[in-house]
Amino acid sequence: MNRRPVLKAGCLSLLLPGMTAHGHGERPAHARTAAPAPEQKPWGIAGNPSAVKRTIEIAMLDTMRFVPDRLRIREGETVRLRIRNRGKVLHELVLGTREELARHAEQMLKFPDMEHDEPHMAHVAAGRRGDLIWHFNRPGDFEFACLIPGHFQAGMTGILRVDPR
Repeated sequence: MNRRPVLKAGCLSLLLPGMTAHGHGERPAHARTAAPAPEQKPWGIAGNPSAVKRTIEIAMLDTMRFVPDRLRIREGETVRLRIRNRGKVLHELVLGTREELARHAEQMLKFPDMEHDEPHMAHVAAGRRGDLIWHFNRPGDFEFACLIPGHFQAGMTGILRVDPR
């Protein structure tokens, strides 16, 4: 068996580093990637901060409650949800459907150290504040919840109604 062509191909890949494949997210230093496009969800899409017309303040408490726990928004509205963690433990606010939130809460129980960072989620450390900007372009009844293990199960949820235009 002649191994020369394989050897030549290997040497060629060393001489042409810009043409080699990169695995596990490795890229040459000069490569840039664009930010991912916002993903449409049943409850809306990530909002543009310059389009915000209203800010709604929401407190997160260690009693496993949001205040307020009911929100009403008009379809087409871009809202800043200003979330204040008034407690002593980490909380989060995640937008979604009841089914999706329940499924995600179950995953969090199994994998409590799971990291995620989506535009429809805000993680807020004790005593801190976070903002979530969302464009509500779909009418319907949705929810928000804290999916930190045990918090959802303790009732840390809220109702979100998006009224049609």
